[in-house]
Amino acid sequence: MANLSNCQCSCGETRFSIVGPPLLRAYCHCNICQSFNQAPFADITLFHTKNVIKPADNHIQFKSHKFPPVLKRGHCSHCGDGAIEYLNVPVMPEVVIVPSAMIQDKAFTPKPCLHMFYDKRVNDIQDSLPKHSGYLKSELAFGQKVLMALLSKNKKA
Repeated sequence: MANLSNCQCSCGETRFSIVGPPLLRAYCHCNICQSFNQAPFADITLFHTKNVIKPADNHIQFKSHKFPPVLKRGHCSHCGDGAIEYLNVPVMPEVVIVPSAMIQDKAFTPKPCLHMFYDKRVNDIQDSLPKHSGYLKSELAFGQKVLMALLSKNKKA
């Protein structure tokens, strides 16, 4: 895998770089992700914050959709595309969530590991990935994958 991948929204105004490997990739079918990504589901890739050179704040408009605001979602100020999200759960390191389509070097988009909030899906998805429905089951499955990825990356460091 290369050491750098550039990311950009569809209009090219919001740009940033990835300088380290991804933690994981997942599909989220929740209503907020559908709205944020203007798609039937979100295809997201997570990174350690230290592995993302963040975009300039003047290119991003941030919004938190639920309380407590552990997830800040940022849209491109110019075209409105979902651009970057910061997940900050107490007692865990902050991670950055990037819409997978923004990542230019596809070596930075691993195979997805799960579907979450599948009960909110717009269409059925025909694949062999685990499909988690409901808030608690989805959050627990996703949290477990993130924690395992963080612990795995820390052991390798």
